Amino acid sequence: MDNALLSPLDMNAAPADGFGSRFAALPGRSKLMMALGVITLVAVLVATSMWNTQGDYKPVFTGLSDKDGGAIIGQLSAMNVPYKNEPGGTILVPASQVYDVRMKLASAGLPKGSVIGFELMDKQSIGQTQFNERLNFQRGLEGELTRTITALADVADARVHLAMPQQNGFFREQQKPSASVMLTLRGGRTLDRAQVAGIVHLVSASVPELSPKAVSVLDQSGALLSSTNDTGSGLDSQQLQYKQQIEANFSKRIYELLEPVVGRDNLRATVTAEVDFSQTEATSEEFKPNQGANASASVRSLQSTESSNGSGGTPSGVPGATTNQPPSPATAPITGAAAPLQAAQGAGGNINSRKDNTTNFEVDKTVRVTRNATGVVKRLNAAVVLNNRVITDAKGKTSTQPLAPEEIEKLTALVKETMGFNEERGDSVKLINTPFKIEKIDVPDVPLLQQPWLIDMVRAGAVPAALVLVALIAVFGMVRPAIRAAMLAPPAPEKGSQLDAVVDEDNLLPNPGARPALEAPETDQRLVVMRAMAKENPAAVANVVRGWVSGESK
Repeated sequence: MDNALLSPLDMNAAPADGFGSRFAALPGRSKLMMALGVITLVAVLVATSMWNTQGDYKPVFTGLSDKDGGAIIGQLSAMNVPYKNEPGGTILVPASQVYDVRMKLASAGLPKGSVIGFELMDKQSIGQTQFNERLNFQRGLEGELTRTITALADVADARVHLAMPQQNGFFREQQKPSASVMLTLRGGRTLDRAQVAGIVHLVSASVPELSPKAVSVLDQSGALLSSTNDTGSGLDSQQLQYKQQIEANFSKRIYELLEPVVGRDNLRATVTAEVDFSQTEATSEEFKPNQGANASASVRSLQSTESSNGSGGTPSGVPGATTNQPPSPATAPITGAAAPLQAAQGAGGNINSRKDNTTNFEVDKTVRVTRNATGVVKRLNAAVVLNNRVITDAKGKTSTQPLAPEEIEKLTALVKETMGFNEERGDSVKLINTPFKIEKIDVPDVPLLQQPWLIDMVRAGAVPAALVLVALIAVFGMVRPAIRAAMLAPPAPEKGSQLDAVVDEDNLLPNPGARPALEAPETDQRLVVMRAMAKENPAAVANVVRGWVSGESK
């Protein structure tokens, strides 16, 4: 039997069914689109990772001067580090590179800072004069004081000027140093008296022989903070602060009392206090005798003086023996005849004696020192304005209604009680009711597309949204069609379409699709003949098959 009869039966074998073979069988355009899609996805992933890394920026330095900011930006550009420059001397870099950038900039000596301290003394030239040394020392001391003062929480910047005259032993009177401090306070911050005194003491203690009275402290508005007296009101800063605290305390009491009654925004109150800071001192002494029946006098001093003075008698009479006789007692003459001559008598002596006693007693004494208190409230004046009451009817319509006179009297009485009203002191309270004027604020009608929050959100999400859109186009437009084409199984061949059997070696039969396919008969006569032959002569069929296998058949 001829082998050509059975050769077409071997051409119906199906090729290997694998993804690789099916992908290889795809057209070149599909393969190119899939390759472009994969490359696009990789690029989107890389861009997303870079955006996430560089999207979070943190400040590396803040409050830089223009000179330091320009030097840092130049160094960052040389280092190929992305940065953002914001107002206020703030430079931002990616969050993952903040600490590395700081270390690298510090190694480069940045920021140098506009304040130079004692590091100025490290650079000494050979030919430096004494004047230059003294000047550099003064500049370094000013810089160190500036750094110390700017470390305060309420101080944003400071400048210190020192006037240090040259000390010379040939001058009889040496000029004393002085200092001036210029402070730039942070927004809304103020310095109290203790803080200003601390700055003055800091500067005076840093400079030899500098008196605290020779230090002047000013703020950015030119107000003298270290003055002892306020030329405008006659009060120093501490007294003025005490007065303001008293007024604020009374105003707070009024607000706390009336706000629950009239509403939070329906009340305005102010209190003015007249405070007497004059200080007087009086000393008085009172002397009183010892009081009480049983009061015993206390002897303060006792002085006793006794003196006597006497003189002896002088002899008198006729000298002689009779004179030496003792005198006879005197007798009155009986008659008018002359008395006989008597003997001389000795004259009698004169003796004077004196005795003085002086006693001083203690007297009651009272010494009274009267010192008036400082900061006494002399008078209080309070002014309170109340808004009309807002009434809402059943339909939801609002209207205003003035307060009743009885209610105003009650509220006035409450204000007097809360502030300690004293009529003898001259206090006054004025409470009135008037409608508040509501100013209409014209809010511009900005379209939704021009709202700042929407613009910021679009700017922040534009890049991620664009990356996601590109990724979706690459997946669903390039990669997915190629994968689906490769995953689908090839369609089963139709009957009669496999007619490209090998005939005459390399010559192929014409494409069966070029002509209409013939309908296959219901029963192939050749198969019937072959089956009958195999039944009748199986040995001949076996020889034919053996010849096909060995290749000996012709």
